[in-house]
Amino acid sequence: MRPLIPIALLALLLGGPALAQAPAAPAVPVETATVERGRVPVEIIANGTVASENVVSVRTRVDGQVERVHVREGQMVKRGDVLFTLDKRLNEATLAQQEAQLLRDRATAARTAADQARYASLRGEGFAAQQRYEQAQADAAVAAANVRASEALVAYTRTLLDYATITAEVDGRLGALPVREGNVLRAAENVVIATITPMDPLVVRFNVPERWVADLRAALAGANPPAVRAAPPGDTSAPPAQGRLVFMDSTVDSTTGTIAVTGRFPNANGRLWPGQWVAVTVTVREEEGTTVPVQAVQQGPRGRQVFVLDAGAVAHRRAVQLVRVANGRAVITGEVQPGDRVVVEGANLLTEGARTVERQPGGAPRQGRPGA
Repeated sequence: MRPLIPIALLALLLGGPALAQAPAAPAVPVETATVERGRVPVEIIANGTVASENVVSVRTRVDGQVERVHVREGQMVKRGDVLFTLDKRLNEATLAQQEAQLLRDRATAARTAADQARYASLRGEGFAAQQRYEQAQADAAVAAANVRASEALVAYTRTLLDYATITAEVDGRLGALPVREGNVLRAAENVVIATITPMDPLVVRFNVPERWVADLRAALAGANPPAVRAAPPGDTSAPPAQGRLVFMDSTVDSTTGTIAVTGRFPNANGRLWPGQWVAVTVTVREEEGTTVPVQAVQQGPRGRQVFVLDAGAVAHRRAVQLVRVANGRAVITGEVQPGDRVVVEGANLLTEGARTVERQPGGAPRQGRPGA
C-alpha cells in the first residue's frame, strides 16, 4: 500500500490557496536633494600662474665694499628699510674737501660782488675807467659761477653718500642675497644684489578659449569687473581666494586659439605665492537654470539620467541633459521640475520602480518615511 501524501504538500504541488508568495524586495536606503530653479553663474574654468605685478631688482649705484647687511633672505621689508650699507669714508672725505672749496668760493664771490658795486658807484662820478668796472663785473660773474659749480659738486657727493645706504624701494619679500659683508660692489658690473617681490596684491595670469572673448568683453565693460576665484592645489583649509578680472589681451593667439587674461587678488594673508599654479574660475554672468547636486546626474544606457522619488518614495528614471556645472551643482534640462526630489546617494542600487527609504547623510535611515 502506497504512503499517503500530506494534504498541505499536495495543495502546494497543485497550486492551491496554500501556495507561498515570494517576499517583497527591501527598500533601498538613499539620500535626496531638491531640484532648484534660479540664477546660476556662467563660469570659465582654467589653470593659471600666480605672479607679482612689479618685481624690483636691487643694484648698487656706487662702488664700495659691503660694510653691513641689515636683512635676511626671505624677510618682508617695507619701502625705505635699509638693506645694505657700503663703506663711504672716501666719499665723506671728498665731501669735506668740496664743502671747504664752497666756503672759499662764496667768500670770493662776496668780495667780487662788493668790488663790482664800488666801481659801479665810482664810474658814475667819473673817477673810474669803464674798463676797470667791466673787469670787476666779470670777476663777480666768475666767482658766482664758481659757487654754483662747488654747490653742484657738494650735492653730487652727498648723493653718492646716500647711494651708499641701499634701501628698499617697495614693500615686499626679499629673495636670495648673493652678497655678504666684505664683498666689493661695482656699479659698472650691474649685478643684482637682491630682489624684492611685492606680495599684496598679486595677479593670476591664465589663458581661456577664444569663444569666451565676447563674454569677457561684455563683462569687463560693466561697472563691476568679473569675479575670479583661485584655488591653490591641495589647499582645502579655506575657500578659494577671491579677486577681480583686470585685463584681457588685445589679440588672440592664433596658434593655440586662446587669449591671455589677468585677475588681481588681495593677498594680505599670504595664501597665494608668486610662481604657484592655481585652478581659476571666472564668473562672466548669471542666467536662469534648473540645478541639482552634481552627484545626482548619472550616465545611463540611453544617456544622462536622474532618479526622481514620487510621493510614495518609489524611484523613477528621468532623462536629462547636462548643460554645465557651477559651484558643485549641475545645470540640467529634461524630465524634471523644480521641487522634485532626486537621489544623490544610492542611485547606483536603484532600478525603475524600486522602493526607497531616505537616510540622513552618512547616517541611518530616517524613520516614518513613505516606503520604509
